[in-house]
Amino acid sequence: MDPDAVLIYDGECPYCSVAATALKRLDDVEAISWYDDAAQTFLAAQFEEVPFAMVLADNNEGRVYAGRAAAKELTDRAGMPGLLGSLVRDNYNTIAKVVGVASGRGRDPDDVHSSYQMAPAATDLFDVLVEHAEPQPEELS
Repeated sequence: MDPDAVLIYDGECPYCSVAATALKRLDDVEAISWYDDAAQTFLAAQFEEVPFAMVLADNNEGRVYAGRAAAKELTDRAGMPGLLGSLVRDNYNTIAKVVGVASGRGRDPDDVHSSYQMAPAATDLFDVLVEHAEPQPEELS
């Protein structure tokens, strides 16, 4: 089954990678590193300038969520209580900065925190994004 959504995340951040692995357990979400060429091409098609941010592209909804909006959407999809989702959304910048310092990342995420209609050019690239996404983790028996 093809996923409905792909999470684009900081693949060089060990903490972000762990979080992305956990979120990939959602049946309809795959993940890809922000540094992957397919992710860069998709982001360039969606945005005028490629943002350094967590991005959730949902082909089924025709939406792209960035930054806090992506964090909130992911917590909602994971079935986290509303309060936890609000805490993640409201503290996204602080969490991102702390994780960046802890992982040695030399840059802060860009200030992009909205939900957008997926651009037609980005829609055309969604299947390529899925092809390059990391495989789902095997279920533990």
